[in-house]
Amino acid sequence: MRLYIAEKPSVGRELAKCLMGPIVRHDGYLVTKDGVVTWLFGHILRQAEPEEYDPKYKRWRADDLPIIPEHWKLFVAKDCEKQFAIVKSLIEKADEIVHGGDPDREGQLLVDEVLDYLGNKKPVRRILLNALDEKSIKKANASLRDNRDFFNLKQSALARARADWLIGMNLSRAYTLAARRAGHERLVLPIGRVKTPTLSLVVRREREIENFKPVTYYLIRGTFQHANGSFEAQWKPQDTMAGLDSENRLVDKKIADEKLAFFEAMPHDAVISSYRKVKKQEPQPLPFSLSTLQVLAGKRFGYAPQLVLDTAQKLYEKKLTTYPRSDCEYLPTNQLGDASTILAHLSKAGDAQIAVWVKAANPKQKSRAWNDKKISAHHAIIPTTVQADVTKMTQEERNLYHLIARGYLAQFYPVHTYDQTKVEVSYKEETFTASGRTERDLGWKVMYQSQKKKQESDEEDEKEDKEDNVKTLPAMKKKDDVAWQRGRMLEKMTKPPTRFTASTLLAGMKEIHKYVKNPEAKKQLKDVYGIGTEATRATIIDDLIRRKFMKAEGKKKYLVPTPAAYLLVDALPDELTYPDSTAIWEDKLHSMSEGGESLADFLQGQIAFTRKLCAKAGDVHMEVKGENVCPRCHQGVLTKRKGKNGVFWGCSNYPKCRMTCNDKDGKPDLEDAKARLARRPRREAPAAVSATAMAWQSRQSDAPAASQSYRSYSSYSSHSASEPYDDIAALNALFSPDDYAARMEADEKSYAAQQKDASWQSWADKPKYSASPMEHMEKDAASSSFLCPRCREGHLRSIHGKNGVFWGCSNYPRCTATFDDDHGKPLLK
Repeated sequence: MRLYIAEKPSVGRELAKCLMGPIVRHDGYLVTKDGVVTWLFGHILRQAEPEEYDPKYKRWRADDLPIIPEHWKLFVAKDCEKQFAIVKSLIEKADEIVHGGDPDREGQLLVDEVLDYLGNKKPVRRILLNALDEKSIKKANASLRDNRDFFNLKQSALARARADWLIGMNLSRAYTLAARRAGHERLVLPIGRVKTPTLSLVVRREREIENFKPVTYYLIRGTFQHANGSFEAQWKPQDTMAGLDSENRLVDKKIADEKLAFFEAMPHDAVISSYRKVKKQEPQPLPFSLSTLQVLAGKRFGYAPQLVLDTAQKLYEKKLTTYPRSDCEYLPTNQLGDASTILAHLSKAGDAQIAVWVKAANPKQKSRAWNDKKISAHHAIIPTTVQADVTKMTQEERNLYHLIARGYLAQFYPVHTYDQTKVEVSYKEETFTASGRTERDLGWKVMYQSQKKKQESDEEDEKEDKEDNVKTLPAMKKKDDVAWQRGRMLEKMTKPPTRFTASTLLAGMKEIHKYVKNPEAKKQLKDVYGIGTEATRATIIDDLIRRKFMKAEGKKKYLVPTPAAYLLVDALPDELTYPDSTAIWEDKLHSMSEGGESLADFLQGQIAFTRKLCAKAGDVHMEVKGENVCPRCHQGVLTKRKGKNGVFWGCSNYPKCRMTCNDKDGKPDLEDAKARLARRPRREAPAAVSATAMAWQSRQSDAPAASQSYRSYSSYSSHSASEPYDDIAALNALFSPDDYAARMEADEKSYAAQQKDASWQSWADKPKYSASPMEHMEKDAASSSFLCPRCREGHLRSIHGKNGVFWGCSNYPRCTATFDDDHGKPLLK
């Protein structure tokens, strides 16, 4: 039995229709004479959450980061369990499997991961469905390929998924914890390999606008008379003259007035110092990839990228256009044979303008778009051979189909040819320049000319409008005499950069080299495929809006960052906010899909990057939010806690800062803290304070007394032996994993068992276990005489643990040395 596994039910149904009938329907699959067709629901398997690797990861702790899975786990998505069981049973019965995932990186992975998860050893072939019309499906089914040919594509998708997991799971936790230490209790900072650089583009653009200072500058234009007619040219200032800014703009109004008066004065004789006329050709625009379609539809109709993707998907499922999630803008030469059929159907589609354009199209014309070397698993988005009826489409479908059809028709029009003319005029030892163009053959441009009545505003139309404004120059040649007739001054003002819209931000993601910080990397990444994929870019933008990191404002829906976006971007290092690393990784992923990079090497780089950034998160400084800013560290806020002896206040920046205060009427009692400190000696005995703390206090000798009091009191290691550690113990309990006590008990039992069989021969070999939070520290007058042999800063104190008495260092948690009790003394030998 041959088993076809499609990516989704709609594809499975269309595939079954093109196999030999009759079709017998079953729950979750279809049976035909040519084989059985079943389907998935996209990624039917999901990656494991951190707590599914180890329950301790359910609680977010900086000490657990980074989380690096030793063996990557997948689980069946809960809402897909029934279909997964059906697919599993069919795979067990099959003799041969046909992989029917979408023809891209993710489509390859989502079927392959199911086969790998089930340990499939049966032969697998690959069907590449670039369109769902009957002709395309039958053609694809007749040319199946060995699925092993796409192993590198699967590895690339696997690398992307795991890299996203490493960055997202670890750095989201690391920087969310940093935010909470600064008092942002309910804020979750989602960090993504692509998402974060994308948000940073919007934040940086907004700051450019906020910091923009408009500059007024002046242009002088002169009208010159030639024997064959008059023309206007613009004065080009010499870069050495006064009154220019760094970009050679004349910003001094007085100098501009003087210069215009100078030009108006006699004599008016001038000469053509340079005249160049060049014939130029502009090739047909390439057909659409998803990104180029999203950008143009956004500018032309104001459509959001996700709406464009959803609409293109509907046209694809109606068999009217080819596969929408394509990053390719070229077409295979074997598609040329369908040109006559597609053009004939376009003329009958119900779009009057398209019908007019079809009449002038030449199906034998071959543009640069037909290039097999540029084709991978899929090709550009074009109409199929199925007859469309635009009158039965929604407005969005009709508009997108019009753009796709026009892009296809352009391939059958001649190239656009014109003469480009550039003139320089020498007048009073100054230079004036003018340019113009003379159309020879509009070619494909006839479909892109501006139609003011319809107020077209797409990118090509805007470009055409600008070109229309360039006046035709009279026939002339070098050294011809001309004369100044009149001049005029234009006052201009520099404009700030325009805010991103969803469509222009998507274009920025695709052309990411423009925003790369490193100039060398900028050159190398010019041809990179951008960040994200055709299918995910729109989703990433929508997710940032949904999570309220940016919002769309105004009629044009400009994207504006929220305060949370500023907080996140300002806290993160350049490695995450600039797209350099992400763009390089995308390039490596593309290289991997072609066999140029190994999965293991790529992930090792990602793991090293994750470790580095997690370490940086520990030292990050964020804007502190809250009423009671910690007076000791100024990087956290005092938060109400519940300890064994009641309510107290502790710093949210724990364990870096161990500031604690009693509660007084629902507020931290800082006055009581100062009073208690005043009753104690300014210097503690060596047994009660570490050398590190004493050195720190010495460095603060010039600080105000009140400031010293706060700091001395809040230092964990500066508590005297007579003071209880209940507050600190409560903090330790709050910030430790839930199973901490259980692990401590297991460690102690393990140690006791090893002591009985005397398996260790020397003190160096003795197994160590970390002391649990020192909740039961007792006052012991004799304890101060035992200097810790490990750190030689703290002193050993007796502690009642769950399995009896043991000894721990007063310099905990900096020193975690522990020793057995020997008749009231630590066993040091």
